[in-house]
Amino acid sequence: MPSRKKRRSPLVRVGVPVIAAGALGASVWGFTAANASQPDSHSKWRHSHSDHHHSKAPGRQSRSPKPDASASQKPSSTPKPSPSTSKPAPSPSTSSSGSVKLPPTGVGFDYQIGGAYTPPAGVGIVSRDNQDSPAKGLYNICYINAFQSQPGHESDWKGLLLKGDDGEPAEDPDWEGEYALDISTQAKREALAAKMDVTIDACARKGFDAIEPDNYDSYTRFDGLTAAEAESYMSLLAQHAHAKGLAIGQKNAVELASKAKSLGIDFAVTEECGAYSECGDYAKAFGNHVVDVEYTSKGLKSACSGWSGKFSIVERDEEVSTPGKGGYVHKTCGD
Repeated sequence: MPSRKKRRSPLVRVGVPVIAAGALGASVWGFTAANASQPDSHSKWRHSHSDHHHSKAPGRQSRSPKPDASASQKPSSTPKPSPSTSKPAPSPSTSSSGSVKLPPTGVGFDYQIGGAYTPPAGVGIVSRDNQDSPAKGLYNICYINAFQSQPGHESDWKGLLLKGDDGEPAEDPDWEGEYALDISTQAKREALAAKMDVTIDACARKGFDAIEPDNYDSYTRFDGLTAAEAESYMSLLAQHAHAKGLAIGQKNAVELASKAKSLGIDFAVTEECGAYSECGDYAKAFGNHVVDVEYTSKGLKSACSGWSGKFSIVERDEEVSTPGKGGYVHKTCGD
């Protein structure tokens, strides 16, 4: 799990993908059609601070990024989630499609993808990992790593990982053991979406209200992928999410926000739109249906100065840790 953020380095150079033929397995990160509601032994996901400028921020408990001199913190264990005692959120509005409910606007938000716990008082929206359960009485967003593989689970994507010039799977420059899914053709996008649908189905069965597909911006880090391919794949995920009664949030990638509605994307989940002066761009695309997590007091102040009462904003620690763990931070515009 990372312990810092930094500006994104140049794109990883990979050649035109050459995918070896292979049968598609039924499992997705430990889920199968028969046991999709049962979590496997794999640890938590992590979120990405992931528009085309930004490096990934932390959140997944399964491993650390590639080492550098500044990496010093180690991941900590996560307690089991406790039942929520927070007050119910205001009634969310309905999407333009009329089939799903959007997050309420301007309410308390908590980003819990590093581990579920009882939300603080005043929280109306919670984002949690897909292996956790929703918080009772709140609007719940289900985190999914939709554009890259999980460490140690490359075999789940046999024939569907992007290949580099050396013929090996193209690894994320910041996250050791995490590889780009190959969305370069319609056939591969459909195959990937069919497998990802298993996880989306699990989110729906658990009672989540929406999904948050991470790494939408993977195309900015791998030359073998394009924005148009990412958008096409995202539209497939949106169609299935809506069919299951789930809204879908765009995770970062502000440069793609203007096309979100045409793809079926309902709202935005942003990291540091205040720190990077991007909140206005998201507002143009999504109105006030934006939930934002900041990782610095300066970023929180910036986001709150223009969007308090409109967006749902929280400052969390970079490790997205649970209460009782060193470094835990949860601050709002009123703090």
